[in-house]
Amino acid sequence: MLYFQLFLSYLKIGLFNFGGGYAMLSLIQSEVVVKHEWITHREFADIVAVSQMTPGPIGINSATYIGYTVTGNVWGSVIATFAVCLPSFALVLCIAGAYAKFRGNRYVAGAISGLRLVTVGLIASAALMMMNREIFIDYTSVIIFILAFILIMFCKLHPILLLLIAGVAGVLFY
Repeated sequence: MLYFQLFLSYLKIGLFNFGGGYAMLSLIQSEVVVKHEWITHREFADIVAVSQMTPGPIGINSATYIGYTVTGNVWGSVIATFAVCLPSFALVLCIAGAYAKFRGNRYVAGAISGLRLVTVGLIASAALMMMNREIFIDYTSVIIFILAFILIMFCKLHPILLLLIAGVAGVLFY
């Protein structure tokens, strides 16, 4: 039964994912932390951190890790990873030809633009959900975030240089 719940949860996450891994974080958290209570908020934050550091998409990495954590074996990882990938794979197979034919259509272009806006909202939602009372975010981190945002948006600083600066700031302040 646990494997079936895991499959259905990650199938839903994969089916309603628009905008990549960061956009799906709020749905993952809703399913595995809030609804099923398989892991805690702190464990979820740790999984997100580990998923960001490992190669590959964050949604797939978190599915693999959470699948193993929930079931205690590799089959949980396989089931969760397969389930999260299945909808995207099926959708790409179904619409690849149609998209090439209709991408110039104003209704299709409008739908894609709307999905982009929803993606921004989902990513913001994931960030806000990560800032709960169990996870403490200090003012130094907020200041580093704001400075990084300003440097990337307005000063057009290269992302790799920004990562190096953030690493140095982390060493200095923490």
